[in-house]
Amino acid sequence: MTRIPFGPTYDEMLHPERLDPSLRSQALFALRQNELDPLNLFNITWKNSDNQVRKVVLPPALTGVDANIVVMLGYGFPSGSHKVGPAYSTLMEGLVDGEIIPGVHTILGPSTGNFGIGTAYISNLLGFKAIVIMPDNMSKERYERIQKYGGELELTPGSESDVILTLERTHEMMKNPAYKALAQFELFPNYRFHRHVTGNSAIEAVQGVGNGRVAAFVSAPGSAGTLAAGDQIKAVFPEAKIGALEPYECSTLANGGRGQHRIEGIGDKMCTLIHNVLTTDFIILIRDEETIQGLKVFRDGVEVLTRMGVDRDFALSIRDWFGPSGICNILGAIKIAKFLRLGPGDNVVTVATDGFDRYHSVIEDLDRRYLETAPFVLERWAKDIFLGADDQLVFDVRRADKKERLFQQKEKDWLKFGYSIDFLNAMREAGFWEEQYAKVKVYNEKIAASRQKD
Repeated sequence: MTRIPFGPTYDEMLHPERLDPSLRSQALFALRQNELDPLNLFNITWKNSDNQVRKVVLPPALTGVDANIVVMLGYGFPSGSHKVGPAYSTLMEGLVDGEIIPGVHTILGPSTGNFGIGTAYISNLLGFKAIVIMPDNMSKERYERIQKYGGELELTPGSESDVILTLERTHEMMKNPAYKALAQFELFPNYRFHRHVTGNSAIEAVQGVGNGRVAAFVSAPGSAGTLAAGDQIKAVFPEAKIGALEPYECSTLANGGRGQHRIEGIGDKMCTLIHNVLTTDFIILIRDEETIQGLKVFRDGVEVLTRMGVDRDFALSIRDWFGPSGICNILGAIKIAKFLRLGPGDNVVTVATDGFDRYHSVIEDLDRRYLETAPFVLERWAKDIFLGADDQLVFDVRRADKKERLFQQKEKDWLKFGYSIDFLNAMREAGFWEEQYAKVKVYNEKIAASRQKD
């Protein structure tokens, strides 16, 4: 098995077609044959083997709106989720800066699942020991995948809504100089990956769809990394609107709510450090049970969807492409399309972070909680959840006073972790974020130079 110490640049993750053809071919072979071959680092991209963005355009028979709902598909990334991208970027930036040293440091990955899986996976490929700090009430498939990649688990009490405890545990462990954290909620490689790679891939995804422009981009923030794609989308399409989705049961950004919910990977009771609230236009609430019911419809409702007018082959194809957060993002896309009164030709873009492979136990739990999930029940759910999605619970946060509340939430969340008020205030200016993004060019050069040196 080939051992390589360095992987792709940001530009190469965005444009794998620009890799040396031999390397691209070897990487694609490794993706099919051995997911633990380090050559898979060069498969960290939204592009498929034909160098096209992995996406699906959902039919109006499913969404109930005329606008195109374009979903970028994360299941095709190595490890099965796009979270592997920011995990790689954070570790790689630390390597080329000399802050993370092979043979010296153990990698920490605070997460509720997918980022932890990505941390364990990337650490394995680059020869590091990884410890994933996460709540103890997530889907069992997530724990199993982390351990499959050689990661150790450090569990904190609670579930998705208790991620603050994982941050506290991470910061405590970071006092040991042997540990280096891929701190997704606060380190800017996460922002850079999604703004550059996800954002530009989203722009490419709408080429040839509708009017070829992005009217809106929505994503449910866990770390809020994916929302950074909206910054790049707005740079190209200034009229585009950006929506942050939250669980109705844990509406921290919308109104300070801090309840429990079941949408794994999102809604973490905070405004993360890397969330650029300047570019967030709307906060949209999604009921957690609808994401699980919607996942059940996608998984087991092929006949139901077919009767609704969805092509049968299409209904079969999507069974494995989504998890609960992907369903959440679809519902958010439908809601913003209705709220903005978008019509034929308009495009709403969102992402599906992962696929169904890590949610069998979630569906098993749903089946235990309901007396019956017969086809007529799935049909009612499909019509109520997707076709019946309304434009309520959409909060407009474009006004200065609304932004101020989000900035204050960020101060409340991050001053206690040692960040200064001056640093947090700097985030109130667009220039701060442009400076962070400009570092993509710097790290492109550093990664390429390190790879050549070896």
